[in-house]
Amino acid sequence: MIEISGVSKFYGNIKALQDVSLSVKQGEFVSLVGASGAGKSTLVKMLTLEERPTSGKILISNYDITKLKPSQIPYYRRKIGVVYQDFKLLQRRNVWENIAFAMEVSDKKSADIKRLIPQILDLVGLRERAGAFPKELSGGEKQRVAIARALINSPKLLIADEPTGNLDPLNSWEIIQLLLKINQNGATVLLATHNRDIVDALKKRVVTMEEGKIIYDQKVGKYML
Repeated sequence: MIEISGVSKFYGNIKALQDVSLSVKQGEFVSLVGASGAGKSTLVKMLTLEERPTSGKILISNYDITKLKPSQIPYYRRKIGVVYQDFKLLQRRNVWENIAFAMEVSDKKSADIKRLIPQILDLVGLRERAGAFPKELSGGEKQRVAIARALINSPKLLIADEPTGNLDPLNSWEIIQLLLKINQNGATVLLATHNRDIVDALKKRVVTMEEGKIIYDQKVGKYML
């Protein structure tokens, strides 16, 4: 699913990533951990093509995404799901409309939108909140909407970048349970997080970064820092 080979990223004299190599199989759930500045966010940006590596290759489903032209990037991003810490919801659109908008820009047909949104809302537990606007939602509910949008194209890869960073412990664990459910349905999940309690409780693979390098890769790991 993911094959990162010898990836480095330099910003002038700053080495954000240094010869990083990582392999993630289809269906895995991997926690990516490390202190601020360790390189987690930069690595995530490589996978979403918000940034390109200075050197190295990144294969997603055996395709080298580093060779994509700028015009091809939006189509690539439709094939993956990405969830951020700050939700990125449209404030003037309700839950249903936020999800529908993301489907519209992905060229989904109206009939498909009407059919799929209820299914997605059921998956994330928000069927009763379809008409609510972001300002009326809790932090956990906002993140569930963000996850719903990330699932509209049934991605094989879901990247969650600090998805619980703005949430209390209860809502954080509910979001993690949802990510686990998505993983159990077949999607590969890459979770970038600072949350030690969540990482330790998951008992899944843990990849630890420090100073732009991978220093630990544990099949069933804990937060080592």
